[in-house]
Amino acid sequence: MQTAQLTIDPAFRVAPVDRRLFGSFVEHMGRCVYGGVFEPGHPAADDRGLRTDVLDLTRELGVSVVRYPGGNFVSGYRWEDGIGPVGDRPRRLDLAWKTIETNAFGLDEFMTWAGQAGVEPMMAVNLGTRGVQEACDLLEYSNHPGGTQLSDLRRRHGAEQPYGVRLWCLGNELDGPWQVGHKTAAEYGRLAAETARAMKMIDPSISLVACGSSNRGMPTFAAWEATVLEHTYEHVDYISAHTYYDPSDGDQASLLASAVDMDAFINDVVATADHVAAKQRQRRRLNISFDEWNVWYQARLQADLDRRGWVEAPALIEDTFTAVDAVVVGDLLVTLLRHADRVGVACQAQLANVIGPIRTRTGGPAWRQSIFHPFALTARYARGTVLRTEPVSPRYETAKYGDVPVLDTVAVHDESTDELTIFAVNRGPGDLPLDLDLRGLPTLDGVAHLTLAAGDDPTAVNTEAEPDRVTPRMLPTPTGDGGRCTVRLPAVSWNVLRFAPRR
Repeated sequence: MQTAQLTIDPAFRVAPVDRRLFGSFVEHMGRCVYGGVFEPGHPAADDRGLRTDVLDLTRELGVSVVRYPGGNFVSGYRWEDGIGPVGDRPRRLDLAWKTIETNAFGLDEFMTWAGQAGVEPMMAVNLGTRGVQEACDLLEYSNHPGGTQLSDLRRRHGAEQPYGVRLWCLGNELDGPWQVGHKTAAEYGRLAAETARAMKMIDPSISLVACGSSNRGMPTFAAWEATVLEHTYEHVDYISAHTYYDPSDGDQASLLASAVDMDAFINDVVATADHVAAKQRQRRRLNISFDEWNVWYQARLQADLDRRGWVEAPALIEDTFTAVDAVVVGDLLVTLLRHADRVGVACQAQLANVIGPIRTRTGGPAWRQSIFHPFALTARYARGTVLRTEPVSPRYETAKYGDVPVLDTVAVHDESTDELTIFAVNRGPGDLPLDLDLRGLPTLDGVAHLTLAAGDDPTAVNTEAEPDRVTPRMLPTPTGDGGRCTVRLPAVSWNVLRFAPRR
């Protein structure tokens, strides 16, 4: 059995962990909103129709920021439809997901929900079918204190104080031909720059995200980013990145190495942004908002869309995630943390039902999917500064990504408590001994080893009937001598190794 090695030294810092890395996404798609976060008449709903059981799980998940209202949905959305008396709101065709949007849940309801969930709102503006003025109107309604038509309208709707939304997306995936309002990079770049300038005239404190490519496989990838940033670099704070990994083909070895692709994606976007910065003599370095990512059985979507007509809130891509999917999600979080110096925001898509860590039954209970657990534990323990890790690992061959390491790791050191957390993924089919060298932190002792292992039952899932079938379990606490110890990582597993000062 081959052994892996890992040395941790607190002197090799990457960057502090930004809490915005633990974001999620609520889109008007499927049952994410209606039947997910919002269900008037449900036994657990409050007087605003918000499901308190979903709110409880959102807080447990550790979500820091939530992107809203899309996604593809936003590219045809009139934000004014979702404010004011519910009985007066129009019913509209949603072209993105071929559904009827009732607008019973809108901006004011979302802001109420965000306040109760304790999350920062991240708003997206429609640059598909609309433009500069509509974006400015939404910002004025949301953030201006009062004394204008739109800010006073918000106050009449019950929000005396401005919402103070700090994060704004300038549209969504407008490189995609599936988008309502699809544009070329030059068309979008000019519109985004004009919108950014105007929005910052209203509120200079906001941060703006320009649309990057919908995924790394787009034929315009990198060229899109370069052109968009030629127009927008001086006006925006982030460029977005989106990616999903599909288990549908059954290639488990490649699926487990998905983080290799995410890692390369981040490096490519950073290189492209830095090229534009050099060309324009920009001293400021732009960061990435990785505001859509997850595992997604994408082959199922078209069948969902084709098998019904225009209806309200149909079930769309309500994937049931396996133990292997949870290991992959944990590894994607490892990658995001490893790039904490350039990834400043990240949003797992989506929060509830639609490829979400939280599943619900309309009128029934809510439960944690397998992918809930690596997100919640990473959000809980990844506090402090990311440390650079250079593991020595055996390797294996994959069909999609070639030769890849069996072990993937990241470490986070909390200087305020001197606690250390190592997140380690064993992608291999057998147990992996890991030799740890912690002589750079000589006062630390092991306090816990948590694992979510898929090796014994890779197809295991959590369901309404068995909501806790896939959960993390404790393994023997790491022990060692002289700053060295060895732990065993189970086959196909995501692991949390925690160390704290000796008492």
